[in-house]
Amino acid sequence: MKKYQRANDIKVGVVGYGGSYNMGKVHLEEMQKAGMTPTAVAEIDATRLAAAVRDFPGIETYPSLATMLRKSEVDLITIITPHNTHAPLALQALQAGRHVVCEKPMAIRTAECDAMIQAAKKNRVVLSTYHNRHWDGPIVNAVQQVGSGMIGEVVRVEAHMGSRSQPGEWWRTSKSISGGVLYDWGVHLLEYSLQLIRSEIVEVAGYAKRGYWAAHTKWKKDTNEDEAFATVRFKSGQWLTLLISALDSNPRRGFLEVTGTEGSYVLDWPFNECFRQEGNQTTTRRFKNLASEGWRYYQNLADHLTKGEKLVITAEWARRPIHILDLADRSAQKGMALRAKYG
Repeated sequence: MKKYQRANDIKVGVVGYGGSYNMGKVHLEEMQKAGMTPTAVAEIDATRLAAAVRDFPGIETYPSLATMLRKSEVDLITIITPHNTHAPLALQALQAGRHVVCEKPMAIRTAECDAMIQAAKKNRVVLSTYHNRHWDGPIVNAVQQVGSGMIGEVVRVEAHMGSRSQPGEWWRTSKSISGGVLYDWGVHLLEYSLQLIRSEIVEVAGYAKRGYWAAHTKWKKDTNEDEAFATVRFKSGQWLTLLISALDSNPRRGFLEVTGTEGSYVLDWPFNECFRQEGNQTTTRRFKNLASEGWRYYQNLADHLTKGEKLVITAEWARRPIHILDLADRSAQKGMALRAKYG
């Protein structure tokens, strides 16, 4: 793998500069703050290429990744496109000898992740996924406090997100493009949860309800599930559940609840809470969450490429939540639990 003397020797680019959330600009700015040099943008929409030039005067612009790979000396490429395009675009860049970051989720299927990892190893380049939420305040607090034994031994983690809401008219509500209702927020919640349960995955069971919202979206037969649920069994005997719903009329506080032998711990914004039973009384402790430090993602990547520091979000780490989501989807279709290939 090529080593760089300084972070600003690393020329960076993005594939995708769409208007939604302006993520192309966000990524380039974060890479720039980590010391790297914004160099190129590939985008099929000419108006968005013009926006990139306004944001970064002098930046190279290309109508496709293929053109960028032929004409640019960009070293590191971040892919910010719909989920089902991550793997094919990443493979193009990896096979061209470029380092690659994929927006989360890394891909839709485990096999796609496997192919990407193999290509990265073959071409001696770095492959990672933009799990900047690894450094969110609630999970940083939880890892420290739950890990210190605040609620005893962890028994289970329950992750959930949802409300009663009609899906929007965009690609994220198309199952073939997005992967399904579990993928968008589920990949975040699983990445949090896997920091709290450090055991091998044994099997995954998935459940899904679909069809209610289908008539209300342009995707019709391809609309995401109305709700999906997964249970993950670990070698340690612990388990994890994930629920993402567009039918939930009784949303609960918190997005992650950890149950231990001596109490429960709830993650939420702007504070976490710990509940413990002491005699006949329940005591509650509230913890103001630390500020999120998502900037650490690109800083760690720059330090890995220049100083050889350990990469926090490896491709293998990013594959774990995708493996769970993939198994959950196939399990829901088959009506049976599926064994995990990767722990």
